[in-house]
Amino acid sequence: MIRRFIIGIVFLFGILMVYEVYSKIYRSNVFISTDIDEQFLVIPTDADFVDVLELFSDKKLLKDIHSFKWVAKKKKYVNNVKPGKYKINHGLSNNELINLLRSGEQFPVRLTFNNLRTKEELVGLVAKYIEADSLSIINYITQKKFLDKLQLTVDNVVCLFIPNTYEFYWNTSAEEFVNRMIREYANFWNDNRKKKADMLDLNYYEISILASIVEKEQNIKINERPKIAGLYLNRIGKRMKLESDPTLIFALGDFSINRVLNKDKKINSPFNTYINKGLPPGPICIPSINAIDAVLNATNHDYIFMCAKDDFSGYHNFAKTYRVHLENARKYQRALNKRKIMR
Repeated sequence: MIRRFIIGIVFLFGILMVYEVYSKIYRSNVFISTDIDEQFLVIPTDADFVDVLELFSDKKLLKDIHSFKWVAKKKKYVNNVKPGKYKINHGLSNNELINLLRSGEQFPVRLTFNNLRTKEELVGLVAKYIEADSLSIINYITQKKFLDKLQLTVDNVVCLFIPNTYEFYWNTSAEEFVNRMIREYANFWNDNRKKKADMLDLNYYEISILASIVEKEQNIKINERPKIAGLYLNRIGKRMKLESDPTLIFALGDFSINRVLNKDKKINSPFNTYINKGLPPGPICIPSINAIDAVLNATNHDYIFMCAKDDFSGYHNFAKTYRVHLENARKYQRALNKRKIMR
């Protein structure tokens, strides 16, 4: 009788032990509040297991951190931490959670950039989505060795970055990010675009610089961009100064300006196209695909002057002679005065 009792106790104890082990491994151990749509765990490069535990603790994701530690040791995750951004689902067991973290299967981040003016704005935005910080990115793209290799300068290096939506893993380094952008840039310049570029007698960087001017001259009625591109190509062909107001605004660094004054045209800057012939040394914004294609598909015409229409429709009046241009300019200036737009 006593023997049977002892056997029963041992058997029951064994069952409890098996259940405890099973529970540690397979029972749900992740809790996510219902008011949170998605929960992510971002593990930095060079983080260790202690860091991972702190991340879980800070987010209060684990019901039982001790069971997580036990399973992590058994599955050898303790010495196999992989950086990245991981999507954590409610109800995951320790086994499922550790399998996810150990696999390195990250949740991709979607990075979209457009309507940016400078490389500083670009790297500031990018650093919000990937692990590389803005300083490491800007240092990478402005180092002499990198610029010389691609025949770029500090002023025109942003021509490399084609505005679009891209997917990255969070733990992307500055070098990895830039290399991806270089590949995307090469893909952008397909045979069709290359053929059109060759006909313009401009290199790809110069086309992007011109596209940036076209974009800032017309950011409302984009169907007018090919016509504006044709005008600037005419001026380049005649070796005329471009005399673009948006380049003055860029040179001044005050992007709130709505009206360029004559005194602005005297600013000493390589971006002042009223005193310097040809294209500025770099783009005045990171041009969109639409603006680049507008240059590549520029309208063929004889216009060399333009001025915003006085009806504030967003369109421009184009002229072949300076006399007609002055008439258009006076109309627009009167309209600005009437609306009390002085700056």
